[in-house]
Amino acid sequence: MLNATQSNTKKMVTLSMLSAISVILVMLIRLPWPGAVFLEYDFADVPILIATLMYGPYAGFLVTFVVSVIQGVTVSASSGIIGIIMHILATGFYVLISGFIYKRANNTKGLAVALLFGAMVSTLTMLLWNVWFTPIFMGVPAKAVVNMLVPVMLPFNLIKTMANGVIVFVLYMLLRKLRIV
Repeated sequence: MLNATQSNTKKMVTLSMLSAISVILVMLIRLPWPGAVFLEYDFADVPILIATLMYGPYAGFLVTFVVSVIQGVTVSASSGIIGIIMHILATGFYVLISGFIYKRANNTKGLAVALLFGAMVSTLTMLLWNVWFTPIFMGVPAKAVVNMLVPVMLPFNLIKTMANGVIVFVLYMLLRKLRIV
C-alpha cells in the first residue's frame, strides 16, 4: 500500500507521462481535414481522457491545459493563442463533462455515457466557439464560418470526439481488465 507521498508522486508522474504522450501523439499524427486546412484530427485527447478517468475531471483539465500550451508553442505555433484557447475549450469541455459523469457512474455503462455526453457537449461547444474565434484566426467573415458549421465543422468535431471516445473506451476497459487502473 502506498503512503500519501508515494501516492501523490505516482499521480504526478502518471499525469506527466500522459501529458508527454499526448504531445508526442500530436507531433507524430496530425491528419488534415478536407475543406478546412485549419482543422486537424489528432489523438492528443486519448491520453488526456485516460488521465481524466484515472484521476478525475480536475486532473484531466490540468493535463488539457499543459498539453494545449505545449502544443500551442511548439507543434501548432502558427495558430498562436487562438489555437491554445480553442484546444483548452474543446478538450476542456470533453474532459470536464466526461470526468464528472464517470465520477458518478464508475462502471462500463457510465464510461460509455460519460464519453458520449462529453463528445456531444464538446462538439456543440466547438460549433459556437468556432463562430467566435475562427473569423479572428482566419480573418474571414463570421458568415463564412457559419456556412461551414454543418458541412465541415460539425462532422469534423463529431468524428474526432467520437473516434477518440471509442479509442479511450477500448483502452480504458483493457487497462481495467489488466488492473492497471
